Amino acid sequence: MEFALLGLLSEGPLHGYELRKRIGAIYGPFRALSFSVLYPALRRMGESGLIEESSLSERGGLSRRSRIVYAITDFGSKRFEEMTRVAGPDSWEDEGFEVRFAFFSPTPPSNRVRILEGRLRRLQEKAEILRSDLERDPIGMDKYLTEWRRHSLESAEREIAWLEEMIKSERKSS
Repeated sequence: MEFALLGLLSEGPLHGYELRKRIGAIYGPFRALSFSVLYPALRRMGESGLIEESSLSERGGLSRRSRIVYAITDFGSKRFEEMTRVAGPDSWEDEGFEVRFAFFSPTPPSNRVRILEGRLRRLQEKAEILRSDLERDPIGMDKYLTEWRRHSLESAEREIAWLEEMIKSERKSS
């Protein structure tokens, strides 16, 4: 979460609703981020000096409420840069890969390749498990579970092909 928030704020100041919307775009509709998770995370990041907040008055409309806008600090920028230089299992597992890939531009090229290779290995392992499950005797196996496994295998194989192309492209450009 911290990586995603710092990455978004490194692009420019944003208010909470916009942060939530952009994180939703990264993670997709099935992993919605609630405000009860977002605002405590922003508060902790503010307390640790990674971000700062300011008030922006809304112009027009009937409301005179001010909106809180969050911006990354120099300390937060340094922390984000440090985080882009780390390439471990969290970077290529299902939960972390999408966020890491969303901020690949500021990630050093050698780490991009390492993250892509880690993701490739992870998906190859997953595909092998799914293949062996599908090759087993289907007697007594739920037909919908079988179809889900087949769908998951096809998705993994498509991502594997895409990753192989991305790795080839990254190696050429570095």
